[in-house]
Amino acid sequence: MKKFAVIFLFAAIAVAAFTSCKKKSSSVVGDQKSTSAAGNHRILVGASPVPHSQILEVIKNDLKADGFDLVVREFSDYVTPNEALEAGEIDANFFQHIPYMDSFNERGFHLVNVLGVHIEPMAAFSQKYSDAKSLKAAKGITIAVPNDPTNEGRALLLLESQGMIKLRDSSNLSSTPTDIASNPNGIRIVEVEAASLPRMLADVDAAVINGNYALSAGLDINRSLFAEGKESPYVNIIAVRSGKENSDKTIALVKALKNGKVKDYIKSEYKKGEVVCVL
Repeated sequence: MKKFAVIFLFAAIAVAAFTSCKKKSSSVVGDQKSTSAAGNHRILVGASPVPHSQILEVIKNDLKADGFDLVVREFSDYVTPNEALEAGEIDANFFQHIPYMDSFNERGFHLVNVLGVHIEPMAAFSQKYSDAKSLKAAKGITIAVPNDPTNEGRALLLLESQGMIKLRDSSNLSSTPTDIASNPNGIRIVEVEAASLPRMLADVDAAVINGNYALSAGLDINRSLFAEGKESPYVNIIAVRSGKENSDKTIALVKALKNGKVKDYIKSEYKKGEVVCVL
């Protein structure tokens, strides 16, 4: 009898342990499902701090109403946001124009444009020259430009539009200093990482700076020596991985950006023309 009682006790302990383990396992699975569901309703967008991140903040509540949590991950450079998107670490990015995205796709990336949002005119700034006329007349000056392929070409095209240089092929958006056919005043072109250009102003005669970095540095486009016009083809876009163009997240993001609030925000926040909405 005593032996039977011992066997019964062990059996009861085993059943209790199995039941406890099963409940615990069910709880973990439930937590995983909950976490997964939350992840499916999160839209993670990589963006430059100014103005891209600020623009995205405008639509957070609209996306929330549609059941999505918008999370903005800020990047301070022009390379890692595309690497993160290609790797699937983020759902979309917002910092670049189409020619720049195309240059990455030529390297084996698979990124597509789903919406053009705004233009940030590229402009020339100087701490040594107060007007474009005196800069254009100067001999042997040093001008800093972005060192990435498309933005460098864009800067050189801007210099060409001002009659300062002549390129071999004005339709080549990826021109480099070796493509300069005529340089009558002997301008020295210095290639610098785009984010560092505002800090270079004290060391060069002028710098051609991307709009977002000019904004971040507090530079006023109306005090630039010259700038791109509104007809610029370098529209800043929302990019996603190929195949994600019609995903629920992409559709929700595009819808929120096009609802009119972003257009109103840009119009009221950037009255000086440093950001031009194309929505």
